[in-house]
Amino acid sequence: MASATSFFDFKPKDKKGNEYPLAPLKNKVILIVNTASKCGFTPQFAGLEKLYKDLQTTHPDFVILGFPCNQFGSQDPGSNEEIQEFCQINYGVSFPILGKIDVNGEKAEPLWEWLKSERPGLMGLKRVKWNFEKFLIGRDGKVKGRWASTTKPESLKEVIEKELAATPTKA
Repeated sequence: MASATSFFDFKPKDKKGNEYPLAPLKNKVILIVNTASKCGFTPQFAGLEKLYKDLQTTHPDFVILGFPCNQFGSQDPGSNEEIQEFCQINYGVSFPILGKIDVNGEKAEPLWEWLKSERPGLMGLKRVKWNFEKFLIGRDGKVKGRWASTTKPESLKEVIEKELAATPTKA
């Protein structure tokens, strides 16, 4: 989607394979995470859920979106249904977990291609290195931050709160 100018231009697939338009999330602050059910970082689901619950009480305009990915060590081999069930049963995940995607390569989800070009990683690399990389999207649909898998979700609370407090710029 070369014409995309903001996060809100995309329509990734939900867990049932239907379009999940991001336009309704305009004026919200969104944390995007590529997830996996069988990864050393999988316990971050607990931190993500706590962050989501904590911030949602005072900021209903905060959203987390999980994107399961099986590209790193085949650590999310299940179906969309199995992934949903795993997240719910093991971590009580209440934020949306969308359909399984590729974040790198020929079949990479266009949203993730855009995220990587907007905020390249270390040394300008336009690829996701592993599961549980995180991108923060501001109310204006622009990428405000990117963090590696090793960054614990709870450590992002302050930067997310700062973004939530920021006045959106008029486009």
